[in-house]
Amino acid sequence: MKSEKSWLSTLLLCFFLGGLGIHSFYAGKTVFGVIQLLTGGGCGIWWLIDFIIILVKKYKDGEGNVICEG
Repeated sequence: MKSEKSWLSTLLLCFFLGGLGIHSFYAGKTVFGVIQLLTGGGCGIWWLIDFIIILVKKYKDGEGNVICEG
């Protein structure tokens, strides 16, 4: 199913605040958000992986729905 979350908002949050895990909090993934916040986005690696997954429109929200535009 398709998520109610905005793909563009998720992408921008990840790009600018990905090291703090803000995009995970936005998507409803609170546990992952806290872990990313404490580890600096997995020292940048987790941030980069999430960014790529969001770009290819395969990123899922906390309920398992894909966040995609349109």
